[in-house]
Amino acid sequence: MKTILITGPIGGGKSQVCRILQAKGYPVYDSDSRTKELYRSRKGLTELLEKELGVKMENLGIIFTDSDKRERLEKIVYPLVREDFENFRAAQKGCTAVFLESATAWNKPQFSGCFDSVWLVDAPFETRAGRNPKALQRNSVQNFDGLEADITIINDSSVEELQRKIETILWKKQI
Repeated sequence: MKTILITGPIGGGKSQVCRILQAKGYPVYDSDSRTKELYRSRKGLTELLEKELGVKMENLGIIFTDSDKRERLEKIVYPLVREDFENFRAAQKGCTAVFLESATAWNKPQFSGCFDSVWLVDAPFETRAGRNPKALQRNSVQNFDGLEADITIINDSSVEELQRKIETILWKKQI
């Protein structure tokens, strides 16, 4: 089974690509929603993060402007996310591919060796900012310089066009 990372900046269209893949029957691990579930379900995790970072969970967005806090959070949370993903992947019996949606996993040591292929989903900044107002705030944090993606998907038109692009990639890659 191939493991494919879907990554890219906020507002680029990762979630839309993943919805298309899910509609085609592919299993997709949404790291954002699964991480939020880990915050709720892992006993003591919220308290540990609040203690280590010195902020309440409702103010966790500070990690986008404080690199020290972001790195400390990643050291605690990313191993748990990796473990959760590995369990998700192991449960996908008989699938040709499983997809991991994450804006950050591509260059984090905790995810080293986790995926076979990287698909970068991007759009022009104006388009991304129109889709998600947080794009401006996170643009400086989300740096994809140095990413050697196997596939780059420019998501700058309709959902139907994006779907055609995905279908073509799946066909060409025989996934």
